[in-house]
Amino acid sequence: MLLDSASMYFRAFYGVPEITGPDGTPVNAVRGFLDFIARLVGDYRPTHLVACWDNDWRPQWRVDLLPSYKAHRVEAERTGAPDVEEVPDPLEVQVPIIREVLDAFGICVVGADGYEADDVIGSLATQARQPVDVVTGDRDLFQLVDDDADVRVLYIARGVGNHERVTNDWVRAKYGIDARQYADFATLRGDASDGLPGVAGVGEKTAATLLGRFGDMAGILAAALDPSSDMGPGPRGKIKAAAAYLDVAPRVVAVARDLDLGSPDTRLPPEPHDLPRVAELGQRWGLESPVQRLTTALCGG
Repeated sequence: MLLDSASMYFRAFYGVPEITGPDGTPVNAVRGFLDFIARLVGDYRPTHLVACWDNDWRPQWRVDLLPSYKAHRVEAERTGAPDVEEVPDPLEVQVPIIREVLDAFGICVVGADGYEADDVIGSLATQARQPVDVVTGDRDLFQLVDDDADVRVLYIARGVGNHERVTNDWVRAKYGIDARQYADFATLRGDASDGLPGVAGVGEKTAATLLGRFGDMAGILAAALDPSSDMGPGPRGKIKAAAAYLDVAPRVVAVARDLDLGSPDTRLPPEPHDLPRVAELGQRWGLESPVQRLTTALCGG
């Protein structure tokens, strides 16, 4: 089970009512995140669990290809280091607490410098050689769904307690494409939340139709440039007008699958790694109940 950590703690922050620890520090995202993990572990009993981390939420190599990528979410630019993401102050103070609690529990956290959590997830899922559940509220990761390799997404957009199990059939029923086409589909359609403009005049239905007829982005571009192809003049003109964008965007949208992440111990801990520290953190931040629920879940309760 691979957790899209930022997707989950943002969702916890906005979905769990404001709660503060004994010293007044907000802890609603921490509580929600721990309860999400406890519920998922209890429901699915994974053999391995990884909290995948954004070491760089806006990698420079993606920005170099497409300057608009996540540009609207930049709070401050930095030279030689990742830009600062606009994060609500009450959430920002909780992220280090989440890391500390995960460490105390012995839950594996994996990130890669210069890459997003999506890239870590893509690499771990592709290299796993075992069934994989990816937990996220981010549609971009639908591109990883692979029924043959037993990789699916647990999509939490409507909440962890009401999540959807995304398989290739689910993607086809929802969008009219196969999951392997999803990255090209997202490139064509665009995604304002990531600063992807898409192809002007091409929405989901047209994107799905083009992919259904021409297979992938390479096929679509080849057909647009081939006067003898049966691509209509409307789509042909739109694709050709967006040639510069389509030359770079697929590399931005596609998650990495070949990162060398070493050999972290990704096994689900059968009990908290450092029980005294877990207890101390629970008391310090007023997290006794969620800490106990996660402990019970790890122990198979």
